[in-house]
Amino acid sequence: MLLEGDGALVTGAGNGIGRGIADALEKEGAKVFRADVAQADLSRPAAAAQLAEDAIRKLGKVSIYVHCASPRRQESQNVKDVKFEEWREMLAVNLDAAFILSQAISKHMIEQKVKGRILLITSLHAESPRNLPHYSASKAGQTMLVKELARALGPHGIRVNAIAPGAIPGGGFNAPPGMVEKIPLRRFGTPADVAGMALAVLSERFGAYVTGSTVVVDGGIALTNWIEPPR
Repeated sequence: MLLEGDGALVTGAGNGIGRGIADALEKEGAKVFRADVAQADLSRPAAAAQLAEDAIRKLGKVSIYVHCASPRRQESQNVKDVKFEEWREMLAVNLDAAFILSQAISKHMIEQKVKGRILLITSLHAESPRNLPHYSASKAGQTMLVKELARALGPHGIRVNAIAPGAIPGGGFNAPPGMVEKIPLRRFGTPADVAGMALAVLSERFGAYVTGSTVVVDGGIALTNWIEPPR
């Protein structure tokens, strides 16, 4: 098995991509601590810090951390529509919690002298504006956070990467009409599509020399004019 002996913390594991990744990690031998809003409200810094402690206590050793948690959103929201409270919640869950958890978990990894791996689930929105300014800004922040973490933690044997999914219906994304025709592979993605790449990046068998990277899993949609806002 690719991940036998690993302990993994996965946020946003209640549904969608997060659940798909958690399931895949378990099938490959990892012990998984699943976290979702029911277990931890990651919009609160104290809850994020507590989650790190809970995962370490439960698993004993955390060698994998995957951040997939993100508040729900409406695809039609643009900068004129987003309320400041929504802005703060999005950045708190997507960026602040990712930083707090990465810092706490990586400190544990260094102390335990494990080959740690951190994976943030970002978005094509990190590079292409399309409405959702709060979501896009948080994902762009995650992309740079990955680079900073990878640079600082690499000497300790800890790899840090991101996956940017394309159109994966479910979770926080509802596809607008006509979007599937813009995808070169002519289908929407599934959590399993993202989970497969996550396994490759997180495993030492396939991803041992990959760090600081964002892997796009989008069926080719970024090759098209997908950024046209929904009508």
